[in-house]
Amino acid sequence: MTREDARPDPATEAFVTHRNLLFTVAYELLGSAADAEDVLQETWLRWAGVDLGTVRDQRAYLVRITTRQALTRLRTLGRRRESYVGPWLPEPLLTAPDVAEDIELADSLSMAMLLVLETLKPTERAVFVLREVFGLDYGEVAEAVGKSPAAVRQIAHRARSHVAARRPRDVASPAETSAALDAFRRAVETGDLQGFVDVLAPDVVVLSDGGGIKQAILRPVVGADKVMRLLAVFRQQVGAELTLEPVQVNGSPALLARLNGELDSVLAMRVEGGVVTGLYTVRNPEKLSHVERATAVTR
Repeated sequence: MTREDARPDPATEAFVTHRNLLFTVAYELLGSAADAEDVLQETWLRWAGVDLGTVRDQRAYLVRITTRQALTRLRTLGRRRESYVGPWLPEPLLTAPDVAEDIELADSLSMAMLLVLETLKPTERAVFVLREVFGLDYGEVAEAVGKSPAAVRQIAHRARSHVAARRPRDVASPAETSAALDAFRRAVETGDLQGFVDVLAPDVVVLSDGGGIKQAILRPVVGADKVMRLLAVFRQQVGAELTLEPVQVNGSPALLARLNGELDSVLAMRVEGGVVTGLYTVRNPEKLSHVERATAVTR
């Protein structure tokens, strides 16, 4: 077999070249790594049947297929999430340290931003992600979502306004987030709860996702006093059985929690103005398959 014979065919080569980008697009649209992987499978099946001679821009064509498949799945997931047990949180991804260097990508992948994107309608979410995160022009976005460029401009304006009203007021630096996580870890390990109280916003919100599989708080807990009482009870229950490991999740500092050495949950935070405004704990074991090994994401 010659070296040329060993090379993948052009369709496979193009798909592999853009795979990490396509995964990131699907994940930002769905908030689920498992569903994003399924979308990539569907994208490949459709891409494999395309006459490459008719494709002017392979990257744009693949993004278009991925977006359309993700939109179809997103509409189905919306109905499924209506019956979800307790709060729904995005599936966390262990990411490489260099993801944090791309501030815009890390911000778009954060738990806080993905929760904001959940409040958009499917087409609004696709338009916002493709335009604001991946920088596609209006014509490319229009082809991907099946709308006219004029309609896409209106949708993009509406989506930007919606996101601007709900996104974190400022993007916390990794150092600020790490400091807040360190205060939480000290509170759990040493009982120094006051140190964590000092970095909590008065209206801090805790969301816990157990998916009906693991014990979790079924409603948001709001307020620093309630959060501290919750933490005190939590610390009493787990005692020395819990270990907390600093990691990078969705491009930002987070904590990986293990109970008796077994993976239990992921804790992420929303930090604004130097204080914690949101705590997000994912315990649903079906959402923890992408936190033991880093997932490649890119723009």
